[in-house]
Amino acid sequence: MKPFRDYQPDQMYLLPPSHWDWLPDDHLVHFINELTQVLDLSAIYAGYEGRRGQPPYDPEMMTKVWIYAYCLGIRSSRKVEQALHEHIGFRVLSGDQQPGYWTLNNFRSRHSEALGELFFQTVQLAVKLGLVSMKQIAIDGTKLKANASKNKAMSYKRMCEEEKRLKAEIEAYLNECDAVDKEENEKYGDNRGDELPEHLRIPEQRLEAIRKAKAELEAEARERARHEQEERRAKAESEGRAFRPRKDPDKATPKARAQRNFTDPESRIMKGPDAFVQAYNGQLAVDTESQIIVGGDLTNRPNDYLHLPELVHQSIENTGIPPEEVSADAGYFSEENVTFVEATGAEAFIPPDKMPHKVWVKLDPLPEPPPDATKADLMRHTLSTERGRERYKQRQMSVEPVIGQVKSARGLRQVLHRGVKKVRDMWFLDLAAHNLLKIFRSGALDKAVY
Repeated sequence: MKPFRDYQPDQMYLLPPSHWDWLPDDHLVHFINELTQVLDLSAIYAGYEGRRGQPPYDPEMMTKVWIYAYCLGIRSSRKVEQALHEHIGFRVLSGDQQPGYWTLNNFRSRHSEALGELFFQTVQLAVKLGLVSMKQIAIDGTKLKANASKNKAMSYKRMCEEEKRLKAEIEAYLNECDAVDKEENEKYGDNRGDELPEHLRIPEQRLEAIRKAKAELEAEARERARHEQEERRAKAESEGRAFRPRKDPDKATPKARAQRNFTDPESRIMKGPDAFVQAYNGQLAVDTESQIIVGGDLTNRPNDYLHLPELVHQSIENTGIPPEEVSADAGYFSEENVTFVEATGAEAFIPPDKMPHKVWVKLDPLPEPPPDATKADLMRHTLSTERGRERYKQRQMSVEPVIGQVKSARGLRQVLHRGVKKVRDMWFLDLAAHNLLKIFRSGALDKAVY
């Protein structure tokens, strides 16, 4: 009797095997392959109309590969190329084709908006499959490190100082050239004699970058001042008051601490869990029963409360179902946000005060608020009741684990791209991957008939 099972790695196959048989029937690869029959990829195909030259890789295959990669937390095009050679799941989905990393990255960049819009299709698919109840949506945000160092940022005050210094340094050299023109002509021969030396060329480029960033900050300050003036004008008119602007918005200047990053100018300094980081603010709204993400956004605005109306509106638009309840942490509280939520017909659970969970759960119920109580007082009372605590607890059990799955399980702690638009598109692709994994694990698609 042989002590081991027969092992012959060089054994030739009599008939070629189907690589689909190398994966179990319930593998994620089979799900993604079937999924493309449900998703609308017409926006991606439209980019190839009238194309000439060598035929490109099939967009369906490329989309499958990138969806699978994001589901596994692989976002690097080089690592995807490596997986197309070494990973059986990728080889099956690609039909054993191995596009290079440049081709993979070019496809993702070219179709970033269409790939991001797959998120909205996953929400609608989850609704069709009965996975979304919208009894409560929980909202939260997370700071994603930008593809830039915060050390490459500079404040408006420092820009002004550095602009003067660099300008003086360059001008001093040029003045010296004028003073010793004859000697310079002999030294430089046929050259003009006023070329910047190597050690000043980089400062000149830096000066140009500083001037550009400074101009952008000044333009933003003027635009912000105009917007604020129009808001004050509208408020005064609604109250029957005459509006007299005190300052000319076209003369507004940035605050001294306003910053711009030279690597990714659209990213911002934000407060992360442990320290201030150069980041973007990723937002999501989650159906608390299924942990399906029903709304999302990504901006360079650090404050969370500004995002709540858009997330609620988007959740309703994506699902076609208004939520019964909306929960969010204290960072989203404002009287305007509570009023907005109530106007949709939903009940709000948004604490006005930041408080550790272990302290909040031990607080005694507050007395009934008076008739003239503010929204904040009414919310404090609601959340102090047994029902309020129970409903708000759903937020911790739904949206916070989802952020953990996206950032920890699939490794999205720092974005690979630069610029709000591209980072936002790729954020939506990550949210789509999350939803597809939830649909896959629910088994709902296997039971559906299309």
